[in-house]
Amino acid sequence: MKRAVLLAALGAVAFAQSHRMEILLEKLDGSTWRTVDPGLVLEQGDHVRFRFHTDFDGFLYVMNQSTSGKYEQLFPREETGQENRIAAGQEYHVPATSSAFRIAGPAGYEIVYWLVTPARLTDAPPRLEPPPANRTPKPITLIPRCDDTMLRARGECIDNSAGPKAVPRDAELPKNLAGAADLNPRDLVFLRQKDTAVISSPAALTGPVIYVFRLAHK
Repeated sequence: MKRAVLLAALGAVAFAQSHRMEILLEKLDGSTWRTVDPGLVLEQGDHVRFRFHTDFDGFLYVMNQSTSGKYEQLFPREETGQENRIAAGQEYHVPATSSAFRIAGPAGYEIVYWLVTPARLTDAPPRLEPPPANRTPKPITLIPRCDDTMLRARGECIDNSAGPKAVPRDAELPKNLAGAADLNPRDLVFLRQKDTAVISSPAALTGPVIYVFRLAHK
């Protein structure tokens, strides 16, 4: 996608004055989906999905950098749902289909990028691109740790450094995400309300919003 197309799309529609997003992490226990702490350290083979809610309209794109350093578009895509329009006050699942994300790979943090834009980035099917192929992906070597102050009564391992975080200003982003990030750098506020991760902005959102969800696993 050419940068000019991206600039035109992002400038076409402005966000409303509202500026709040919520993400819940859900883990499959048997045949039941259970909401868990955003910082829960997951096990190999666990199946998870996200529940997403916002108070403004837009379009959602989700991309993952695995613990091995590889990039993959999670949503939208054929297996996870291709309709990525979001409406204020509605609740969505990612994946939007009956599928789920399976935890695998070296222990560490999956870096899940969330990009919310006021207008669609490209005509269907939208596709986000990783950094140039001639760059070797950098493995993520940090290992999740249990925070003793966050240990749940049922013995769950909670890592307080997991969950939603701001994207460092000097971070290397996938190509199209980097193009969006350069347009509207902003300060976001990250809060936790029980098991709900809240991302908000002290100012009205008038352009794309990018942040990450650090998914910790053994």
